Amino acid sequence: MVTLLLDQTQLEIVLSPIERAASFHRDNVRIARDTITKVQLTDDAWTWLRGVPGPGTHIPGVFAAGSWKAAGTVDFVLIRRRRPSVVIDLDGDDDYRRLILTTRHGLALTQALRLDVSTEPADVEEIVATAPTLVSKGSKRPVIRPRPA
Repeated sequence: MVTLLLDQTQLEIVLSPIERAASFHRDNVRIARDTITKVQLTDDAWTWLRGVPGPGTHIPGVFAAGSWKAAGTVDFVLIRRRRPSVVIDLDGDDDYRRLILTTRHGLALTQALRLDVSTEPADVEEIVATAPTLVSKGSKRPVIRPRPA
């Protein structure tokens, strides 16, 4: 599982040595925070793949790491089996248009992106755990109307 670090300016995807070798990346993947346009949670990341694998490793249904190239776009992919994943759409990034990552911290990432964070990178799980809890006021009961006869 990848580690996601977030600060005021960027999201950093920390890759283990094995993930670096499999994805053919020497460094961690860094994305400017203002290029993130949408974050979606999914149970099956394989359905989000588009194009063909570029430099990287691909074992269908088991493991995919590296770049995936489609018509005019490049996605960074790090998928393991059929586990919960996150799909991050980007606009204006120099390298990628989309990130597809298997992580159990997808919900924490979406919550952390909504919060103001410090200038020091922190794990998204820690950001959400230390953030003040939002309390919503009671929801109104739905109005039940009879069906027309």
